[in-house]
Amino acid sequence: MNYILFDESNVRTNLLPLTFMRPVGDIRIGILTIREKWEKRLNTKTSSLTDTYLSRKFPIVKEDMNVLINGSVCPTDEIIELVKKLGPGQTIISGETIIALHMTAEELDNPGDPSTEGIEEIEVKERPLQVSHTWEIFSKNELAIRDDFDFLTKERKSQPLHKTNVVLGDNPVFMEKGAKVECAVLNTTKGPIYIGVNAEIMEGSMIRGPIAICDHAQVKMLSKLYGPTTIGPYSRVGGEVNNSVIFGYSNKAHDGFLGHSVIAEWCNLGADTNTSNLKNTYDSVRLWSYSKQTFINTHLQFCGLIMGDHSKSGIDTMFNTGTVVGVNTNVFGPGFQRNFIPSFTWGGTTGHTNYKLDKGIEVAAAVFKRRGLEFDEVERALLSDVYRLTLKNKRL
Repeated sequence: MNYILFDESNVRTNLLPLTFMRPVGDIRIGILTIREKWEKRLNTKTSSLTDTYLSRKFPIVKEDMNVLINGSVCPTDEIIELVKKLGPGQTIISGETIIALHMTAEELDNPGDPSTEGIEEIEVKERPLQVSHTWEIFSKNELAIRDDFDFLTKERKSQPLHKTNVVLGDNPVFMEKGAKVECAVLNTTKGPIYIGVNAEIMEGSMIRGPIAICDHAQVKMLSKLYGPTTIGPYSRVGGEVNNSVIFGYSNKAHDGFLGHSVIAEWCNLGADTNTSNLKNTYDSVRLWSYSKQTFINTHLQFCGLIMGDHSKSGIDTMFNTGTVVGVNTNVFGPGFQRNFIPSFTWGGTTGHTNYKLDKGIEVAAAVFKRRGLEFDEVERALLSDVYRLTLKNKRL
């Protein structure tokens, strides 16, 4: 069977700026991205039905018979079994949410308004974990880490942990091949700790689970990580981090606090960058909504920073409680920054100017090169498309 992850348009908009550069299914929550969760459980590759401008990097693959899967829904054992058996005229649902549906290539080419006549709806017994808003990525991260940990480590043996480390608690620590941990304190009292392939936790670090240190990630010396936190692949992290998700290829390599936050790919937080995650009034936090074009209530008391891809902060940058930063911004300067910083802006509290596209591409290419990767025409076109899409959000 051919499996395609589809984006619900309203969910995709609710997840901006994190979905400017990727389909919903490529959001990381827990140890894996949502796509990786499906592909590992189904033992196959998937493609994407997403916004047109993303299709060059994430093309759709169609066959005569296809199963479309909601890219915002994380799979469970029950859902996987139902999806594998899904046939023509059948749809898997949870409440008002469509989880999966069977479609022919002809139906995909002529979507229109499909008739519900003769459609068999299969209701799942237990509501799955679903990501519908940016803040749910960190607020639901503990459930996702535990689910991924159980799936990835089932009937497997961890690499041995060196005796220089101190381990507290009864939950497991699992180390993949090539992982290195020396002279660290690993506290599993509140949840498990996962350390990916060739990941490294340096001396003096204190890690409190549930935590995911993904493949090739690096935790710098004397770091303090509080769960539930995910450090994505090839990311470098130092200082203090609490209940946050870093997608991958991003750096917070120095001292400073990051709490209840989501950082996309190719970001860099300068030394002593700090996020406020709690208002002095202890009120619930309001966050910028791209769909509503205003600030909306998260109903959370703790909420820090949501940062889109390719964005950077300078030394000593301070982010207000509930700040949204778009794609390819350069934020710096004294004092607390605005609560919403549009994509492709350069500046800080004294004012912003446009971050020119050609300069943004030049910097992105240099960052890719440092990681041994090429910023090719596909990446260049994608960043250019996001530049054009986000012009309307400018509030300089």
